[in-house]
Amino acid sequence: MDPRALLDDWLATGALRPSTQGAYRQEVTSWLTWCQTAGVDPYTVGIEHVARWSEDRYLRPYLGTRLFDGPEALAILADEHPEVAKSHDRRVTALTQYYTAACDRGILHAAPDFTMLRSGVDRDGQAPRRLTPMERAVFLTVVGMWGKAQARHYLRDRLIAYLLLEGLRPAEVVRVDMRHLYEQTDFTYQVRAPDDFENVGKQFTLEPLTGAALKAYLKERPRPEEGVHALILGQGGRPVNTRYPNLVIRHIADTHPLLAQRTPPVTADTVAHTGYWDTPPAE
Repeated sequence: MDPRALLDDWLATGALRPSTQGAYRQEVTSWLTWCQTAGVDPYTVGIEHVARWSEDRYLRPYLGTRLFDGPEALAILADEHPEVAKSHDRRVTALTQYYTAACDRGILHAAPDFTMLRSGVDRDGQAPRRLTPMERAVFLTVVGMWGKAQARHYLRDRLIAYLLLEGLRPAEVVRVDMRHLYEQTDFTYQVRAPDDFENVGKQFTLEPLTGAALKAYLKERPRPEEGVHALILGQGGRPVNTRYPNLVIRHIADTHPLLAQRTPPVTADTVAHTGYWDTPPAE
Protein backbone atom coordinates (compact mmCIF):
# COMPACT_ATOMS: atom_id res chain seq x y z
CA MET A 1 0.00 0.00 0.00
CA ASP A 2 1.27 3.45 -0.88
CA PRO A 3 2.37 5.33 2.29
CA ARG A 4 -0.10 8.16 1.69
CA ALA A 5 -2.91 5.68 1.01
CA LEU A 6 -2.02 4.04 4.33
CA LEU A 7 -2.34 7.42 6.04
CA ASP A 8 -5.82 7.94 4.56
CA ASP A 9 -6.95 4.41 5.40
CA TRP A 10 -5.62 4.57 8.96
CA LEU A 11 -7.32 7.87 9.73
CA ALA A 12 -10.58 6.86 8.04
CA THR A 13 -10.94 3.55 9.86
CA GLY A 14 -9.30 4.30 13.21
CA ALA A 15 -10.70 5.49 16.54
CA LEU A 16 -8.97 8.87 16.71
CA ARG A 17 -10.91 12.00 17.61
CA PRO A 18 -11.45 14.38 14.65
CA SER A 19 -9.11 16.99 16.17
CA THR A 20 -6.43 14.33 16.65
CA GLN A 21 -6.93 13.07 13.10
CA GLY A 22 -6.23 16.56 11.77
CA ALA A 23 -3.09 16.97 13.86
CA TYR A 24 -1.76 13.52 12.99
CA ARG A 25 -2.47 14.00 9.29
CA GLN A 26 -0.40 17.19 9.33
CA GLU A 27 2.52 15.54 11.12
CA VAL A 28 2.61 12.35 9.03
CA THR A 29 2.17 14.28 5.78
CA SER A 30 5.17 16.43 6.74
CA TRP A 31 7.13 13.24 7.43
CA LEU A 32 6.19 11.58 4.13
CA THR A 33 7.01 14.75 2.19
CA TRP A 34 10.43 14.91 3.87
CA CYS A 35 11.05 11.23 3.01
CA GLN A 36 10.24 11.90 -0.63
CA THR A 37 12.55 14.92 -0.74
CA ALA A 38 15.36 13.08 1.06
CA GLY A 39 15.03 9.93 -1.06
CA VAL A 40 14.08 7.80 1.95
CA ASP A 41 11.65 4.88 1.77
CA PRO A 42 9.10 5.46 4.57
CA TYR A 43 8.76 1.71 5.04
CA THR A 44 12.49 1.10 5.68
CA VAL A 45 13.30 4.01 7.97
CA GLY A 46 15.27 4.04 11.19
CA ILE A 47 15.27 6.29 14.21
CA GLU A 48 18.06 8.34 12.64
CA HIS A 49 15.79 9.38 9.76
CA VAL A 50 13.09 10.63 12.12
CA ALA A 51 15.73 12.56 14.06
CA ARG A 52 16.90 14.24 10.84
CA TRP A 53 13.33 15.11 9.86
CA SER A 54 12.62 16.56 13.30
CA GLU A 55 15.78 18.64 13.23
CA ASP A 56 15.36 19.83 9.63
CA ARG A 57 11.70 20.76 9.82
CA TYR A 58 11.10 21.80 13.44
CA LEU A 59 13.94 21.80 15.96
CA ARG A 60 16.89 23.56 14.32
CA PRO A 61 15.89 27.10 15.53
CA TYR A 62 15.84 25.86 19.14
CA LEU A 63 19.07 23.84 19.19
CA GLY A 64 21.55 26.62 18.47
CA THR A 65 24.81 25.05 17.34
CA ARG A 66 23.94 21.67 18.86
CA LEU A 67 22.99 18.72 16.68
CA PHE A 68 19.87 16.70 17.45
CA ASP A 69 21.97 13.63 18.13
CA GLY A 70 20.92 12.02 21.38
CA PRO A 71 19.44 12.16 24.86
CA GLU A 72 21.53 15.18 25.91
CA ALA A 73 20.08 17.31 23.13
CA LEU A 74 16.58 16.15 24.09
CA ALA A 75 17.20 17.00 27.74
CA ILE A 76 18.34 20.52 26.85
CA LEU A 77 15.35 20.99 24.58
CA ALA A 78 12.98 19.83 27.33
CA ASP A 79 14.62 22.13 29.86
CA GLU A 80 14.91 25.27 27.73
CA HIS A 81 11.91 24.89 25.40
CA PRO A 82 9.34 22.58 27.05
CA GLU A 83 6.51 23.53 24.66
CA VAL A 84 8.69 22.67 21.69
CA ALA A 85 9.58 19.37 23.37
CA LYS A 86 5.87 18.58 23.88
CA SER A 87 5.17 19.24 20.20
CA HIS A 88 8.09 17.02 19.26
CA ASP A 89 6.72 14.19 21.43
CA ARG A 90 3.34 14.59 19.72
CA ARG A 91 5.03 14.06 16.36
CA VAL A 92 6.69 10.91 17.66
CA THR A 93 3.27 9.72 18.86
CA ALA A 94 1.77 10.35 15.42
CA LEU A 95 4.49 8.29 13.72
CA THR A 96 4.15 5.53 16.32
CA GLN A 97 0.44 5.23 15.55
CA TYR A 98 1.09 5.37 11.79
CA TYR A 99 3.65 2.55 11.85
CA THR A 100 1.51 0.51 14.24
CA ALA A 101 -1.24 0.75 11.60
CA ALA A 102 1.27 -0.44 8.97
CA CYS A 103 2.02 -3.51 11.09
CA ASP A 104 -1.68 -4.18 11.70
CA ARG A 105 -2.21 -4.25 7.91
CA GLY A 106 0.72 -6.56 7.28
CA ILE A 107 2.75 -3.91 5.45
CA LEU A 108 5.58 -4.12 8.00
CA HIS A 109 6.68 -7.01 10.17
CA ALA A 110 7.99 -4.68 12.86
CA ALA A 111 7.48 -1.02 13.70
CA PRO A 112 10.50 1.26 14.21
CA ASP A 113 11.33 1.86 17.88
CA PHE A 114 11.20 5.60 18.57
CA THR A 115 11.51 5.37 22.36
CA MET A 116 14.79 7.26 22.58
CA LEU A 117 13.41 10.12 20.47
CA ARG A 118 11.04 11.19 23.23
CA SER A 119 11.82 14.12 25.48
CA GLY A 120 9.63 12.79 28.29
CA VAL A 121 8.01 16.18 28.99
CA ASP A 122 4.42 15.82 30.17
CA ARG A 123 1.87 17.26 27.77
CA ASP A 124 0.20 19.14 30.62
CA GLY A 125 0.95 20.01 34.20
CA GLN A 126 -1.84 18.07 35.89
CA ALA A 127 -1.01 15.62 38.65
CA PRO A 128 -1.03 11.92 37.66
CA ARG A 129 -4.61 10.65 37.35
CA ARG A 130 -5.13 6.93 37.77
CA LEU A 131 -6.22 4.93 34.76
CA THR A 132 -9.89 4.04 34.68
CA PRO A 133 -10.75 0.32 34.75
CA MET A 134 -11.20 0.41 30.97
CA GLU A 135 -7.90 2.23 30.43
CA ARG A 136 -6.11 -0.19 32.73
CA ALA A 137 -7.55 -3.15 30.79
CA VAL A 138 -6.33 -1.62 27.53
CA PHE A 139 -2.94 -0.88 29.06
CA LEU A 140 -2.53 -4.48 30.23
CA THR A 141 -3.48 -5.62 26.74
CA VAL A 142 -0.93 -3.45 24.94
CA VAL A 143 1.81 -4.41 27.43
CA GLY A 144 1.02 -8.08 26.77
CA MET A 145 1.21 -7.45 23.01
CA TRP A 146 4.52 -5.60 23.29
CA GLY A 147 7.06 -7.86 21.61
CA LYS A 148 9.95 -8.14 19.17
CA ALA A 149 7.95 -6.30 16.52
CA GLN A 150 7.82 -3.24 18.75
CA ALA A 151 11.21 -3.11 20.48
CA ARG A 152 14.46 -5.04 20.66
CA HIS A 153 14.42 -5.07 24.47
CA TYR A 154 10.72 -5.78 24.80
CA LEU A 155 11.18 -8.11 27.79
CA ARG A 156 12.81 -5.31 29.76
CA ASP A 157 10.05 -2.89 28.73
CA ARG A 158 7.31 -5.28 29.81
CA LEU A 159 8.97 -5.80 33.18
CA ILE A 160 9.21 -2.04 33.71
CA ALA A 161 5.48 -1.68 33.04
CA TYR A 162 4.56 -4.49 35.43
CA LEU A 163 6.87 -3.19 38.18
CA LEU A 164 5.14 0.18 37.93
CA LEU A 165 1.77 -1.55 38.30
CA GLU A 166 3.13 -3.09 41.51
CA GLY A 167 3.30 0.46 42.87
CA LEU A 168 7.03 1.08 42.48
CA ARG A 169 7.72 4.62 41.38
CA PRO A 170 9.88 5.21 38.27
CA ALA A 171 12.98 6.07 40.31
CA GLU A 172 12.49 2.90 42.36
CA VAL A 173 12.13 0.72 39.27
CA VAL A 174 15.54 1.73 37.94
CA ARG A 175 17.12 1.17 41.38
CA VAL A 176 15.85 -2.37 42.00
CA ASP A 177 18.98 -4.27 42.96
CA MET A 178 19.68 -7.90 42.10
CA ARG A 179 20.98 -8.31 45.66
CA HIS A 180 17.53 -7.42 47.00
CA LEU A 181 15.55 -9.73 44.72
CA TYR A 182 14.31 -12.82 46.56
CA GLU A 183 12.60 -15.84 44.99
CA GLN A 184 10.12 -17.50 47.38
CA THR A 185 9.25 -21.16 47.81
CA ASP A 186 5.83 -20.54 46.23
CA PHE A 187 7.57 -19.26 43.04
CA THR A 188 6.72 -15.63 43.76
CA TYR A 189 9.34 -12.91 44.13
CA GLN A 190 9.95 -10.21 46.69
CA VAL A 191 11.88 -7.06 45.85
CA ARG A 192 13.15 -4.05 47.74
CA ALA A 193 14.12 -0.84 45.97
CA PRO A 194 16.82 1.35 47.54
CA ASP A 195 16.27 5.11 47.85
CA ASP A 196 18.64 7.90 46.81
CA PHE A 197 20.87 7.11 49.78
CA GLU A 198 20.94 3.33 49.14
CA ASN A 199 18.67 2.64 52.11
CA VAL A 200 16.65 -0.49 51.39
CA GLY A 201 13.00 0.49 51.10
CA LYS A 202 9.56 -1.07 51.18
CA GLN A 203 9.18 -4.77 50.35
CA PHE A 204 7.01 -5.70 47.36
CA THR A 205 5.66 -9.21 46.73
CA LEU A 206 5.25 -9.40 42.98
CA GLU A 207 2.04 -10.39 41.24
CA PRO A 208 2.15 -13.48 38.98
CA LEU A 209 2.29 -11.38 35.79
CA THR A 210 5.27 -9.45 37.10
CA GLY A 211 6.98 -12.63 38.32
CA ALA A 212 6.60 -14.23 34.89
CA ALA A 213 7.92 -11.08 33.20
CA LEU A 214 10.87 -11.05 35.61
CA LYS A 215 11.77 -14.68 34.87
CA ALA A 216 11.61 -14.05 31.13
CA TYR A 217 13.78 -10.94 31.42
CA LEU A 218 16.41 -12.58 33.64
CA LYS A 219 17.11 -15.13 30.89
CA GLU A 220 17.94 -12.29 28.48
CA ARG A 221 19.34 -9.70 30.93
CA PRO A 222 22.52 -8.13 29.50
CA ARG A 223 25.83 -8.87 31.16
CA PRO A 224 26.30 -6.04 33.67
CA GLU A 225 29.37 -3.87 33.90
CA GLU A 226 31.66 -4.67 36.81
CA GLY A 227 30.17 -3.45 40.06
CA VAL A 228 26.67 -2.88 38.57
CA HIS A 229 23.86 -4.64 40.42
CA ALA A 230 20.78 -2.91 38.95
CA LEU A 231 18.09 -5.27 37.70
CA ILE A 232 17.11 -3.05 34.76
CA LEU A 233 20.06 -2.62 32.43
CA GLY A 234 20.60 -0.61 29.28
CA GLN A 235 23.29 -0.38 26.65
CA GLY A 236 26.55 -2.04 27.61
CA GLY A 237 25.18 -3.46 30.85
CA ARG A 238 24.80 -0.06 32.51
CA PRO A 239 21.79 1.09 34.58
CA VAL A 240 19.12 3.07 32.73
CA ASN A 241 18.41 6.66 33.79
CA THR A 242 15.29 7.68 35.71
CA ARG A 243 13.66 9.09 32.56
CA TYR A 244 13.62 5.72 30.82
CA PRO A 245 10.47 4.22 32.44
CA ASN A 246 8.49 7.25 31.31
CA LEU A 247 9.81 7.00 27.75
CA VAL A 248 8.89 3.32 27.61
CA ILE A 249 5.39 3.81 29.02
CA ARG A 250 4.68 6.63 26.58
CA HIS A 251 5.78 4.48 23.67
CA ILE A 252 3.71 1.48 24.77
CA ALA A 253 0.63 3.60 25.48
CA ASP A 254 0.88 5.32 22.11
CA THR A 255 0.18 2.05 20.29
CA HIS A 256 -3.52 2.31 21.24
CA PRO A 257 -5.70 5.36 20.42
CA LEU A 258 -7.56 5.29 23.75
CA LEU A 259 -4.30 5.74 25.64
CA ALA A 260 -2.49 7.89 23.06
CA GLN A 261 -5.24 10.52 23.19
CA ARG A 262 -5.62 10.53 26.96
CA THR A 263 -5.35 13.84 28.84
CA PRO A 264 -3.46 13.95 31.12
CA PRO A 265 -1.19 11.52 29.29
CA VAL A 266 -0.27 8.03 30.41
CA THR A 267 3.05 8.39 32.21
CA ALA A 268 5.10 6.10 34.40
CA ASP A 269 3.71 7.91 37.45
CA THR A 270 0.16 7.36 36.17
CA VAL A 271 0.76 3.62 36.01
CA ALA A 272 2.41 3.54 39.45
CA HIS A 273 -0.60 5.37 40.91
CA THR A 274 -3.02 2.99 39.20
CA GLY A 275 -1.74 -0.40 40.29
CA TYR A 276 -3.05 -3.83 39.30
CA TRP A 277 -6.16 -3.53 41.45
CA ASP A 278 -8.53 -0.86 42.72
CA THR A 279 -6.44 0.29 45.63
CA PRO A 280 -6.02 3.83 46.97
CA PRO A 281 -3.61 5.91 44.88
CA ALA A 282 -0.01 6.15 46.05
CA GLU A 283 0.91 9.19 48.12
